[in-house]
Amino acid sequence: MKTIEETNAEVFTHETVPTSYVDVKNVKFAYRAFGKKVGVPLIFLQHFTGTMDNWDPAVTNAFAQNRYVILFNNKGVASSEGSAPDSVAEMAKDAIDFIDALGYEQVDLLGFSLGGFIAQEIVANRPSLVRKLILAGTGPIGSAGITQLEAVIGEGMKDGPENALINLFFTKSEEGISAGRAFMKRLGSRTVNRDVPNSGATIGAQAKAIITYGYQQDNGHQQLAGIKHPVLIVNGTSDLIVPTLNSFTLAKHLQNSKLIVWSDAGHGGLFQYHEDFNREAEFFLGSN
Repeated sequence: MKTIEETNAEVFTHETVPTSYVDVKNVKFAYRAFGKKVGVPLIFLQHFTGTMDNWDPAVTNAFAQNRYVILFNNKGVASSEGSAPDSVAEMAKDAIDFIDALGYEQVDLLGFSLGGFIAQEIVANRPSLVRKLILAGTGPIGSAGITQLEAVIGEGMKDGPENALINLFFTKSEEGISAGRAFMKRLGSRTVNRDVPNSGATIGAQAKAIITYGYQQDNGHQQLAGIKHPVLIVNGTSDLIVPTLNSFTLAKHLQNSKLIVWSDAGHGGLFQYHEDFNREAEFFLGSN
């Protein structure tokens, strides 16, 4: 017989699930958990400046049909307490502490952009904690192009912050712009109990972490070579933030990986092609 918590989790959606809090070493972390509470939960690791409300409901709700989905704000992000660290390694430690606080011995990870950097650090440092790994719009230590983050973001915001995600995540084709507008509309579908925006200090710490990660070196990609887990890598052909070349580097050095690259798509390819992404990801997570 299912508990009330398990039953409610199946009833809630991205749009309706309440925000919960868990104490992580005396710091409250905000999270939202919903979907079928069976098997291994899927933890979502978010992009630069993103909050729980920046996940696409078309993606999260589709996953929740078959598994338990957990969105969260890492330390210092949006509605979570504490100060955001300025290194990917520390962010990964905080994410591990969050997963431990929830009591999970093993999880699947979906890391998008900055979240993908964090996911790699988690699986490299606590391999037993992770079953399978999905990396979207991301790259390895020393990723080509990410040291230009500030210039890229500035260019994306030149016609106003309200258009930034469309400019940065999608291509300039008619199809890309249309997909971007649809994505933005979906992001606004949660109308109650929305997350608070990130502080300037958090955004600054995240930017420093990303740029520093881009300048770091891992000769021979030893971290990637040490990851034995099944990995699904996805991106668009025209990623402005973490150039698509980095996805090919991941696929080359992760020995148990599969790479999917969508044409006429950018950093947000998983949102533009959300139906195909969810099909591929469900097959990947469900296969032996």
